[in-house]
Amino acid sequence: MRTLMKTKLSQIALAASLICSGLASAAGGGGVVADPGAVQGKHFDSKGKMPSSYTVELQNGLRKTLPFEDQRDFEESKKGFIAAPAYKTIMADAGNVAWDMGSYEFLLQGKDFDSVHPSLQRQAILNMGYGLYEVVPGKIYQVRGFDLANISFIKTNSGWIVFDPLTAKETARAALELVNEKLGKRPVVAVVYSHSHGDHFGGVRGVVDEADVKSGKVKIIAPAGFMDHAIAENVYAGNAMTRRMYFQYGVLLPRSPFGHVDQSIGKNTAAGNLGLIEPNVYINQPYEKMTVDGVEMEFQNTPGTEAPAEMNTYFPQFKAFWAAENITGTIHNIYTLRGALVRDSLAWSKNINNALYRYGSESEVMFASHSWPRWGNERIQEVMRTQRDSYAHLHNEVLHLANNGVTINEIQNVYKQPESLKRQWAAHSYHGSEEHNSRAVINRYLGYWDANPATLAPLSPRDSAPLYVEMMGGSGKIMAKGKDLYKQGKYREAMEIVNKLVYAQPNNTAAKDLLADIFEQIGYQKESPSMRNSFLGAAYELRHGMPSGASPKSNGPDMIKGMTTELWLNALGISMDSKKAAGMNFVINLSTPDNGEKFVIEMSNSALTNIKGQQAKNPDLTITLNRSDLEQVMGGQTTFDKLLAEGKVKFDGDRKPFDQLRSTLTVFVPDFELMPGTKGKAAPNTKPASPNKDSRDPFAAQEMAITAGE
Repeated sequence: MRTLMKTKLSQIALAASLICSGLASAAGGGGVVADPGAVQGKHFDSKGKMPSSYTVELQNGLRKTLPFEDQRDFEESKKGFIAAPAYKTIMADAGNVAWDMGSYEFLLQGKDFDSVHPSLQRQAILNMGYGLYEVVPGKIYQVRGFDLANISFIKTNSGWIVFDPLTAKETARAALELVNEKLGKRPVVAVVYSHSHGDHFGGVRGVVDEADVKSGKVKIIAPAGFMDHAIAENVYAGNAMTRRMYFQYGVLLPRSPFGHVDQSIGKNTAAGNLGLIEPNVYINQPYEKMTVDGVEMEFQNTPGTEAPAEMNTYFPQFKAFWAAENITGTIHNIYTLRGALVRDSLAWSKNINNALYRYGSESEVMFASHSWPRWGNERIQEVMRTQRDSYAHLHNEVLHLANNGVTINEIQNVYKQPESLKRQWAAHSYHGSEEHNSRAVINRYLGYWDANPATLAPLSPRDSAPLYVEMMGGSGKIMAKGKDLYKQGKYREAMEIVNKLVYAQPNNTAAKDLLADIFEQIGYQKESPSMRNSFLGAAYELRHGMPSGASPKSNGPDMIKGMTTELWLNALGISMDSKKAAGMNFVINLSTPDNGEKFVIEMSNSALTNIKGQQAKNPDLTITLNRSDLEQVMGGQTTFDKLLAEGKVKFDGDRKPFDQLRSTLTVFVPDFELMPGTKGKAAPNTKPASPNKDSRDPFAAQEMAITAGE
């Protein structure tokens, strides 16, 4: 059975990292095959446990107390439905399954699943909407259920304006084909990227041709800073983000009542070809009006909300407000568990408030890049205020508590929403959670330290855990107490001590299995899919080991082209092993004549630095090559030595600094443990294996994480 599960694990990991024309999705999406036992209620894992009596009791209590009498979301999610395609599966051009909506049909049986938080099950059912919907009669349409995000179509005098063309070319193309089939074929005259996350631009090549964008025939409109953030947000810590994604997105979890049920703002992310065409129109002002082929729009820039570059849009002719990903069917992440800069909950609240007062009194429909529209001015203002107040309350109450001495290590157990918000579905934290969002607010203002000197520079868990195990009387006593706490339904208490044992004894299979059982029950009880997936994903890896297989590939030509030379040089400084650079001192001038850029690269004190727009007077080496050729190196299509042989790069001076730099560079691979003892046969106190096992040239850009739905 273990061999079978290992094989399945490898297959799932490979599916999650399928190379589609050199690109991969953020979360594997349709790459994961549906669990055949899901409809029968069978657990997919031979080691998996059913919900305990304590979990069942909790879920039953929630079913009695949550506001299920409010059915408006279900009514609104169905409103305007035109047609669904005959298929549930969309294939990627590379031959793999890009999307499989049918794999979640176990949710439509009308059953209550005790292994799923009742509120999350409700959200998962709402996100089963699939097909073409009318938002404003004869003017605005959406295709939902083809990817993590929605794709929206605004009818112009002669064609379509597409808002947010999904993650993958294949799903976006299928959506456009469905629209043209049902509503009449029309050309795409413009595309709007609402913000800089991959599920809102990655499918652009499925709806427009880049030549038409370059000629100006098709406008691509985006908020100021879009290109920088679309790439930069995913580079510096991209390898770690990709590995952590396995927990937040439940990449290894089959679609099952015991596994992946939803991703809060959509079912999952498509596993197709992610691309990027650079915008040719940028919105730079806080509010900016534009008319495209007869359609009037006012864009509202909302930087620093759900994305560093994001904008809402108002359509005065239709009294329709597009809320991007700022107002959806959930309270979002202030901190995303995969990893990202902490967001500003106060700015988020204020930007919603600005939209409320500028557009809220006129709007008759509010639609967004996720979830479903809301109709009627009263309803729109209600949802706007609910989400505005949720972010404001989170910000203000957490800082109120912090100013009364509550620390980052306590706030998740102290902060609570007021009852008035708990009774409103639009205030529920599916994508975020009260626990991790509240910690994020403190982290933004006060940082990670709780001001206790004992936690300022603590021992690493692998070093401290053996002390705890010894003082608690050894593994036998911990296992006995852990099992006793588990039987009492005290899962967090059990987690606290068994986790210490697993860190102290990574080879202790019984301890890992017990911790997995504990994580599983906690996961069943979580409303937020990100938290559910993290606990269930960790349980899966504790039981069966971490994933193996091909490394995810994300650096296709579109993403490489969008990466600035400075960003690439900064990333080289991160991939450099500073211990290998000890004693190295050199200065390199870099020049790319085709775009006129110049840089000085300096190695000193085991740090690699660069400065743009400068050239050293007496460099050790000067490297000259066109940026277009450098992109081939960055994308792993060639190497500096091959370009030297072809006469496309020139080295003036001593080559030694180049070879020294190359010798220090690490090629990152997301093959490190997130939980101890999950990589192969780990020995006690095993450190994660070195990730430098990839055949890529070290000067190639490190694989980026692809931010989708963050």
